[in-house]
Amino acid sequence: MEVKKQIGIWMDHSTAHILEHKGDKIITSNINSEFTHEQRQHALGKNENLMHNKEQHMQSKYYKTIADVVKGHDEILLFGPTTAKEELSNLLKADHHFSKSKIDVKHADKMTENQQHAFVKKHFHLS
Repeated sequence: MEVKKQIGIWMDHSTAHILEHKGDKIITSNINSEFTHEQRQHALGKNENLMHNKEQHMQSKYYKTIADVVKGHDEILLFGPTTAKEELSNLLKADHHFSKSKIDVKHADKMTENQQHAFVKKHFHLS
């Protein structure tokens, strides 16, 4: 029986918690967006158009970083409280590298790391 590569990502627009199933463990790593609240305030003070362009560029870079991490996984679970998970899902589905990956999107509120691990285990039916 082939072992599927499974990964869960709890995310919002600023932080992604990558929960990768390896052996009998779930290993957590984090990716943070470079577009911070301070950058938003600084850019907004200069020009609102500039702020939106900078935000879009940084969000695109953030999503690409996440996509690079999940590339090659058979099953991807995106969950979290904001629309970031849907935005990333749409980008992944448009990318041919993910044509054979099963991508699930679920709503979830703020969670502790243990709650995130339990959510991923339950979704993938892990012991």
